[in-house]
Parts: sequence; structure tokens; C-alpha cells
Amino acid sequence: SSRTARSEEDRDSLWDAWGSWSECSRTCGGGASYSLRRCLSSKTCEGRNIRYRTCSNVDCPPEAGDFRAQQCSAHNDVKYQGQLYEWLPVSNDPDNPCSLKCQARGTALVVELAPKVLDGTRCYTESLDMCISGLCQIVGCDHQLGSAVKEDNCGVCNGDGSTCRLVRGQYKSQLSASKLDDTVVTIPYGSRQVRLVLKGPDHLYLEIKTLQGVKSENSLSTTGSFLVENSSVDFQKFPDKEILRISGPLTADFTVKIHYAGAADSSVQFIFYQPIIHRWRETDFFPCSASCGGGYQLTSAECFDLRSNRVVADQYCHYYPENIKPKPKLQECNLDPCPASDGYKQIMPYDLYHPLPRWESTPWTACSSSCGGGIQSRSVSCVEEDIQGHISPVEEWKCMYTPKMPVVQPCNIFDCPKWLAQEWSPCTVTCGQGLRYRVVLCIDHRGMHTGGCSTKTKPHIKEECIVPTPCYKPKEKLPVEAKLPWYKQAQELEEGTAVSEEPSFIPEAWSTCSVTCGVGSQMRLVKCQVLLSFSQSVADLPIDECEGPKPVSQRACYSGPCSGEATEYTPEETQLLYGSLQEFDELYDWEYEGFTECSESCGGGVQEAVVTCLNKQTREIADETLCVSSRRPPQLLKACSLDPCPPR
Repeated sequence: SSRTARSEEDRDSLWDAWGSWSECSRTCGGGASYSLRRCLSSKTCEGRNIRYRTCSNVDCPPEAGDFRAQQCSAHNDVKYQGQLYEWLPVSNDPDNPCSLKCQARGTALVVELAPKVLDGTRCYTESLDMCISGLCQIVGCDHQLGSAVKEDNCGVCNGDGSTCRLVRGQYKSQLSASKLDDTVVTIPYGSRQVRLVLKGPDHLYLEIKTLQGVKSENSLSTTGSFLVENSSVDFQKFPDKEILRISGPLTADFTVKIHYAGAADSSVQFIFYQPIIHRWRETDFFPCSASCGGGYQLTSAECFDLRSNRVVADQYCHYYPENIKPKPKLQECNLDPCPASDGYKQIMPYDLYHPLPRWESTPWTACSSSCGGGIQSRSVSCVEEDIQGHISPVEEWKCMYTPKMPVVQPCNIFDCPKWLAQEWSPCTVTCGQGLRYRVVLCIDHRGMHTGGCSTKTKPHIKEECIVPTPCYKPKEKLPVEAKLPWYKQAQELEEGTAVSEEPSFIPEAWSTCSVTCGVGSQMRLVKCQVLLSFSQSVADLPIDECEGPKPVSQRACYSGPCSGEATEYTPEETQLLYGSLQEFDELYDWEYEGFTECSESCGGGVQEAVVTCLNKQTREIADETLCVSSRRPPQLLKACSLDPCPPR
């Protein structure tokens, strides 16, 4: 390494010092300046005797025009092959971008009018690279030769792309007899890399509005590149499509519109980078909270409009998710002791004797829903406590050194109770058509049996069933009521879980029959109740709060005939038993209970069906008078002992 260092020193010692920088090749738009040095040795010196740097890196005024175009137009008064032409620049030559090639206006004639352009001419229209001494040199966005630093999509040199957002979308035309034009998209001031492609028979055009409110329009009638409000627009028109490109940044708001020109539909795809024009800006420190004896002061953040250079409402900055509001900074201030006349305020730690302002909140409100997800809210304010312990509200910015507590939160996010149907019971008959039952429970999110399910959505607990075995009994009074315990269990569950968030009549269980034999009565309480959603408790209401018919609170009951008494009833008792209460009519019925023995042991005989009055719940034989309201079934006979008798 020491030998290498000495060789470099020896090499540099053969050169004289660098001379001063030359005048810049351009006055604006980026030019080049050079510096020279002399070789002091009689031998050849290693290295270059000239070096370059960029200069005049300020934008040219719009009326200055393109630098390459200026060089072409300088030949307008020089005859070429005996004729004068108006020369236009030919840019972006991939083979030799630093030669001056120009095209005669109105012709296909392209001529190289100079082997190299002036220093500082851009190699390509969309690049900062510049031609120096006929060679294209790399230039970064920092305007340094040889720099690889580039602008991000937002136009910020060496940026991270956080100051703009990508906008892409598609528009489809909707033809209407009363509508000839429509808006495709509005592209705001400062947007970059705009590209739109229209496919179809319709035509694009532009409406422009400057920041000063001046409006204009451009019909985009021909293919070409032109300036619109100092923004370079490149437009290409083809038979079946149109392409619009604007590199930007836009110097006005551009509204791209479509003019309907055919019966077929058109589509427009667009993409551009939109600047985030509202950004947070940190403020200076607010005034100190105390004039002496030690206080505190905070910074805040305000939303700033980069276009109008003024402060706007915070909601404009919240619109952009990329915007992160800076946290306030806190510092102590006015630490000098207070004058004796003020009682001398001793400086104490803030957390013991002079606590910082803090957020205080009210209790959460009741949840807006008892289940399935609701919201609850509270109010949050900034308060300050003095040395005496008195608490008073203060401005919110004083508490911004810590995040503000949330004012809304979700609640009761568990699932609402729902009906759960158990398996069906066996069919209530062994032949023909009967009924089957199931238990339906209201289950909460923990799997517990509860209330609160809607009675309107409750699955049915009873349905008909058919046993594919033929019956001898005529099907006059089917379906038959269920046997215990299925019917009793399903009925009790049905009556006991009907309470809901709407006031409704809730009957309790029936009392036991008032007599042990004969006809008595049963009582039960019927309440008007409602389910309180927040506490999940049941409250009693006045009877008139419930709508609809009130369930009966008294009914007749029959406990069977009293021993030693004739089963005769007065007309009133008969009416009570069989007329107004249909449940007795459904409780007792005639049924076939097998057959008598065959009248013959062989050679053919008959059997008669035995008809009895049965209690359909207990399956016990009852007095036949209890079945008088049902029609006695017809006599059934069947053949039996059909085998021939043995010979005597």
C-alpha cells in the first residue's frame, strides 16, 4: 500500500495545479463547465488534463424553448444543398445521441448538421444525462456528473416514494341518448408519469384549471407533442385507440374527458402518481405552562397544504394513510425561581408535586347490542391538577405528549343465542301415521341453555311420521298425541324459554289437580316479562305492557273416576269436560286392544277386535264414559284357524 501511495504521489506531482473553472455552457437548464491542468514533465503524464462539472442547474423559463431545438434553428438561415429549410430537432437517437440531427419541417429529410451538440445538451428528453465534448455523461438527480442517484416516482431526488401515491383505474363508457360527453378522471396539480390508453371509437380531450381558477380546453385533435399550461403533453391518435402521456409534474388540474363518437363502447385505462399535497408539519413550542418556578411546553403538528402554503383542517392529512402524525415533543421551561413576592415556587419533580396534564375519561356507555357485536362510547378530556389537588379541564394540546385514549370500542362481540334442535323421538305409533317430537333449546355462545332466542325463528318441535306397517284401526282421529316423556319434556321447554327482548306473556307450570279423583281445576301464573339485554336478566312488567292474547291461567283437570261413585255428570260438568276443553277430548279415545280368542280351533273361525277406552298419555284403560265424545269404532272381524281339522 505504501508503494501504491508513492506511485500516485509521483504521478500527480507531474501535473501542474488545476486551473479555474470556465464559464458555464448554459445560463439555465443545466450546463457544463471545465477546468484544465498542464503536464510539467517532458514525458507523458498519466490521467486527464480536463475535468467537468455541471452548472446553472435551474429551470429555464418556458419561453426559452428546447436547447437542442435552438441549435437546429440556428441553421435556418444557412442553405443546405442550395435551399433554406426550417430545421426541427431529432431527439433520442439510440446510436449517437450527442450528434446534432435535425429534420426539415414538412419533409422526411433528416440531416446531421453538426458532429456533436453543445455541452450541456440532454442526451435524451426524459433523462438528466448530458452531452459533454460529444459524449453522453451520466448525471444524477443531484446534478452531479457520474452520480447514480435517481428521482423516485414522486419526483424527489433519492426519495423513498412516500410523498405521492399510485393511482390506477379503468373507465368504461355508458352510452346515453342525452349525454355526449363524460368525465374519465381528474388528475390533480403536481401529478407525474400520467398515461391513459383509450380503446374504442370515442375521443379524449382535456379540460384544464389553474391554481388561480383560470379554465381552458384542449381538443387533442392531432398526433404530436405540445405544451398545455407549461406541461409537455404527448398524444398519439390511431384508428382504434388513443394514447396520452404527460411526464409532469402537472402545472394545473387536468380533467380528462371523453366525447362519444360511435355506437360501440370504449374503455380507458389510466395510471399516474398523485402528490400527497397535505402533509403534517411540526409546530414550534407552545408558550410555557408557568411563568417561573418550572413549567413545561409542547410542540404539536398541523396539517399543511403544499399548494396554497397554508394550514388546513387535520382531516385533510388523515385522508392519506401514508401520513403519520408526528408525536408532540415536551421540554421543561422557565426554571428560574419565582420572585419572593410570589411566594417562591420550589422546583419539584413533575410526577410528585406538579404532575403533567393527563387524559381523563367518563365510564363507558351501555353496549348498543346485547350480542353479535355492538359499540360503546365515552368522552375523553385533558385535565390538569394543581398543587392543592384541584382538577380543571385544559386545552387538549397539553396532553398530546401521550396518545389520546379511544372514545369508541367494540363490545359484546360474542354470537347471539340460537336455537339448537335435538334428535327426533321415535314415532308415537307402531303402525300407520303418528307424531314424533324433539327438544329445541336456546343455546348461548358458551353452550349453556338460556333465553333470548327469537320465537319467530324457533324450529318446530312436532311433526307427522309414518310407520310402514298397516294398521287395522281406521284412521279417523290421527295424528295421535305424543306419549310421555317426550311430549311433556318438549312442552315444558317450549313454555319456559319464550322470554325475549320484546315484552311477552310467560306462563309458569300448571299446579297439580285440585282433586284426586273426578273433575277438578289447575292454576298457573301468567306474567308479562321482558329480557334486559345488557344485564341478561328478566324483569316483570305490568300486564298491559304485553300485546296479544293472554294465555289462560285456569283449566279443568280430570283425575279419573272416584271409587264407588257412579260416573254420571251434570250437563254443566259434561260441558266443562267435553265442550269447552278439547284437551280431554284429545286425552281419551277408543282404541283396538287385540282380538278375542278364535271361535274355532281349526277349520276356519272368526276373531272379534276388542275396543277399549284408553288414556292416551298413561295408556291405562279408562271408564268408557270418558270416550263418549269420540265415535266408537266399527266392529272388526278377522278369519282364524284356517287349517283343516284332522279327520276323526
